[in-house]
Amino acid sequence: MTDYQARRTPVHRGPAAWSAILPGQPAPRPLDTDLNADFVVVGGGFAGLSAARRLMQLNPGAQIVVLEAGRLAEGASGRNSGFMIDLPHDIASDDYSGHGNDRVMIGLNRQAIAFARAAVEDYGIPAAYFDPAGKVNGAASATTDALNASYARHLAKLGEGSERLDAQAMAELTGSRHYVSGLYTPGTVLLQPAGYIRALGEGLRRDGVRICEASAVTRIARRGAGWEVTTARGRATTGKVILANNGQLESFGFAAGRLMHVFLYASMTTDLGPDALRALGGASRWGLTPSDPMGTTMRRIDEPQGGNRIVTRTCATYEPGMEASETALKRAAAVHRRKFRERFPQLADVRMEHSWAGHLCLSRNGVSVMRELDQGLYAACVQNGLGTARGTLTGIGAAELASGVESDITRHFTAEPEPVKLPPPPLSTIGANLYLRWKEWRATAE
Repeated sequence: MTDYQARRTPVHRGPAAWSAILPGQPAPRPLDTDLNADFVVVGGGFAGLSAARRLMQLNPGAQIVVLEAGRLAEGASGRNSGFMIDLPHDIASDDYSGHGNDRVMIGLNRQAIAFARAAVEDYGIPAAYFDPAGKVNGAASATTDALNASYARHLAKLGEGSERLDAQAMAELTGSRHYVSGLYTPGTVLLQPAGYIRALGEGLRRDGVRICEASAVTRIARRGAGWEVTTARGRATTGKVILANNGQLESFGFAAGRLMHVFLYASMTTDLGPDALRALGGASRWGLTPSDPMGTTMRRIDEPQGGNRIVTRTCATYEPGMEASETALKRAAAVHRRKFRERFPQLADVRMEHSWAGHLCLSRNGVSVMRELDQGLYAACVQNGLGTARGTLTGIGAAELASGVESDITRHFTAEPEPVKLPPPPLSTIGANLYLRWKEWRATAE
């Protein structure tokens, strides 16, 4: 009998702040019985809910069940920076340039954005949760201004436009004099990621998808021609399963020794009052990624997105056990306070209300795992730090594979090689963390 048992379930450090700043959710509805379904999706984030929506489109009337270990938008989908990016965004590079298939990935990323936009329209998701405002790569030194120039040239070769912002334009946008320049690109969507995921879940429920929260999957076992999916309080028998649980894929024994588990850390201010807003100035909503990928990401949000707040995201640790430590979170929160004061000295007294860790799963060769793992068992995992767009794509692709549909998305991901093997621990762990600290030090002004 084929039997995959989870060695661990997700552990989160700090609150999912994007969800915490929204109104409370109804009580969770776990899987508390045994049931039959046509499809079971494990994971209720960008990949899982996108898979459920695509399954529903391709299989009208099918019984679809989503099993989420925690609450919607309180896992990785509520712990990111909220950028859905269309352009090359290779966080392992010096300036985000990709690896030669950029035109293909731009087209696929735009399919993901279009898929999400259609869900926004169909389900009446608030426009503030899905704002196609574009983003800026912020540069705080001549060195990173040069990285922006390099990236702009790369985009121009691809036929993609961008606009350089000088120091004054950056100050007018952000309220900060920290930046010497910026590179604006128009295709990124600024998400309130928890708001989008919560609303997408509500829409799917109205359409008949059963979403069970607080239902961590502990076992997936072959039963005849199908599968039995077990949680603490119930079981689902199904013909097909989609694992949309990103790095937790390894917990079930897949891609062992091939996945890098990295945590990024972020902090969010309290809701800024009138005096702070006057002192800050700038636009009420913007998103800024650092010109050096290991620098500091900043977001300013406004009342429709959960309050007038600023998000600071930087610091990374490699954690093969898939659990960040309290020590790492405390260190990162102190760095966030310093970075925030450097950028906004006029807000030096503003405190951080929330600090948290968010789990990324990467492969050394930058590939995802979106394929059939076993008969009737599919994966939509390994998003390489691009969970909003890549997660949406792999969710769509896994649903199409499970439905016998071929598309540009399925062809792209099934043609990718396996993630390459990592060096054995503790060498990989020590080396990765030293490398991340060096990259962080090198990007210090950013």
